[in-house]
Amino acid sequence: METQLLQLTAGRGPAECCWVVAQLLKALAHEGRALGYKLTVVQREIGTESGTLKAATLKIEGKQVSSWTNSLVGSVLWIGKSKFRPMHKRKNWFVGINLIDELNTSDFLNERDVRFEFTRARGPGGQHVNKVSTAVRATHIPTGTVVTASESRSQQQNRKLAIQKLAVVLQEASEIQHQQQAQDAWINHTQLERGNPVRVYEGSRFTLKN
Repeated sequence: METQLLQLTAGRGPAECCWVVAQLLKALAHEGRALGYKLTVVQREIGTESGTLKAATLKIEGKQVSSWTNSLVGSVLWIGKSKFRPMHKRKNWFVGINLIDELNTSDFLNERDVRFEFTRARGPGGQHVNKVSTAVRATHIPTGTVVTASESRSQQQNRKLAIQKLAVVLQEASEIQHQQQAQDAWINHTQLERGNPVRVYEGSRFTLKN
């Protein structure tokens, strides 16, 4: 089972391109479900005109999803007359399809993914804290993230503190990754490639030409 995130974007294109994004979203959702994939729209950015989208992100789940999504990446051309500017001479409108990374960090920390090691805590000589293994070293196995806790003389309390520290570190990493994902998505918006389309649609019925 694979999961892919597919972003459809009008870049900085006009309302016509935003209309194409909305039509493309419908077309791909219909096509993907016909192929047996589960599709969920996880994000929409509404355009200025009714029925338009500046961008949309599709979550696609199923077997060998990448074989389909990889064939979609690139620019998409719609050939048609503007419904917003009937006198406009332009008939070729480009939008983009990009793959974006899904966040790897869960919203919660599963303790089954954590390996605990117990050592003697450091402290002034002669104190009880130095004589038993109360310090905790916690390793989040999927990411390799390591934290330690030795603030308490209780091994159980240090274990709880280690879990809390690990959760905070993973949450921060998730937020950084989310920010990077948002930045990459914006780059996709601003660097939309025109020409050599992977697909061509035409007419008001948005018919696939190739």
